[in-house]
Amino acid sequence: MAEQGYCVKCKGKKEIKDGQQVTMKNGRKAMKGKCPDCGTGMYKILGK
Repeated sequence: MAEQGYCVKCKGKKEIKDGQQVTMKNGRKAMKGKCPDCGTGMYKILGK
């Protein structure tokens, strides 16, 4: 299951490369990875 996130550098939605699910300090889950085109870090906050 590849999550899609917004790349600030490319200014568009892309699939997150090497994505891994992390838990933020407030307990919510997020997907962290890299943009497949430019390599910039991407972060997407997931639902509860």
